[in-house]
Amino acid sequence: MSAAVVNNVGEKAEDKKRNEEEEIEDIDEVPDGAAPEDAKKKKKKKKKKKAAGGEGSVNVPDGGEANGEVGMATAKLANAHLSDEEEGEGEGAAQTEGSSKKKKKNKKKKKTGSMQTDPPSVPVVDLYQDGELPIGEISEYKINKDDRKAINRMTSAEKRALETSYDEMYREIRIGAEVHRTTRKYFQKWVEPGKSMIEICNVIEEMNRKLIKEKGLEAGLAFPTGCSLNHCAAHYTPNAGDTTVLSYDDVCKIDYGVHVNGRVIDCAFTLTFNPKYDRLVEAVKAATNTGIREAGIDARLCDIGAAIQETMESYEVELDGKTYQVKPIRNLNGHSIAPYRIHAGKTVPIVKGGEMEVMEENEVYAIETFGSTGKGYVHDDMETSHYMKNYDVGHVPLRLAKSKHLLNIVNQNFGTLAFCRRWLDRLGESKYLMALKDLCDKGIVDPYPPLCDIKGCYTAQFEHTIVLRPTCKEVVTRGDDY
Repeated sequence: MSAAVVNNVGEKAEDKKRNEEEEIEDIDEVPDGAAPEDAKKKKKKKKKKKAAGGEGSVNVPDGGEANGEVGMATAKLANAHLSDEEEGEGEGAAQTEGSSKKKKKNKKKKKTGSMQTDPPSVPVVDLYQDGELPIGEISEYKINKDDRKAINRMTSAEKRALETSYDEMYREIRIGAEVHRTTRKYFQKWVEPGKSMIEICNVIEEMNRKLIKEKGLEAGLAFPTGCSLNHCAAHYTPNAGDTTVLSYDDVCKIDYGVHVNGRVIDCAFTLTFNPKYDRLVEAVKAATNTGIREAGIDARLCDIGAAIQETMESYEVELDGKTYQVKPIRNLNGHSIAPYRIHAGKTVPIVKGGEMEVMEENEVYAIETFGSTGKGYVHDDMETSHYMKNYDVGHVPLRLAKSKHLLNIVNQNFGTLAFCRRWLDRLGESKYLMALKDLCDKGIVDPYPPLCDIKGCYTAQFEHTIVLRPTCKEVVTRGDDY
């Protein structure tokens, strides 16, 4: 401490002498006829310039000290307000080279993913050019303590090494998940009673096309936007000419998906405006979260269904003076997902019973549950809008030229992914209904009519896509909303 004080006194004396010499030089340099005030201004200007140029020094207001305790405090304050550019320049920067690099790296990360427009229009892959997509909700698998061979997958070096070989798959899935989150965040602010169902679907689908950077079968929409109302639980999207309008008292299931190289994201939520439906919505959301919690490597599908049913049936909802127990719709279920195949073979029931089959490592599942105030059973009803080419169909000879043409359109634009009549209209196709019926009659294309419970009841749905990674379970579509 004493050495620092002596140095400061010596430096003060030298600075005073140097300043007097500079003042004499400044006066000598003043042009003939200049006022004494001009000489003073020039002196002050030159003094500030010298202080700023010194190595490790800072600008100090007139009358301030750059030495001693006051000077140190001023230097710290000045350094704290340096811009990012000033911090990174020269040897006199306040930060070390290592911390400067770290700050620049953090600044770059902050910039990545923060350039989206409003409404969203920038493709997700352009926002995250470094490939570091947001990761979904991570959960550890349950460890059976009675099983001596059971391992903690999160800490297993073998499982972590295996997981790296699937990085590209996870990246493609996360792109779709981020698209879904971004679109639904905007949609939930935009939607209101009075919007037509066609307008609702167009807003969702056009935004998804931009955000996924649609490119043929490499990236695009995975299936038509479902907007099923009230007693209709699934597979309704408006055909051309449908004038249905969303009302304040409707219970609307918004179900849409996107894909990258066939890696499908399937995620849904229930949209309501009237708070009287809150308990119904809460019941189905809780049931879906139960299914997610119970899902995992080696989990039996039937056990998941039993847990979902128990959760959902624990809820009651009062509507117009009558109390209803929320029932799971027993003939609807979740499902496994494979590339370009939305229903890949395994089903996740939402009632007890079901299959004894187990979930396996690196499988992808859509965990979805449906609750109803009706019978808890759906049937085909209303006009069909959803269609999908049969994944297992082989070559089938066609006689009608219109049928051959339509099949080529389906193969080129949708492959084995679901489509709807509005999308055929969008491609410029017309007078195709007979050809479409012919493809359905021959089993090449399967129709998926709307699925409805009894009229007058209300149904709700929630759904997430999960990936059973070797080390952990990732709910890739989890967001702030649900």
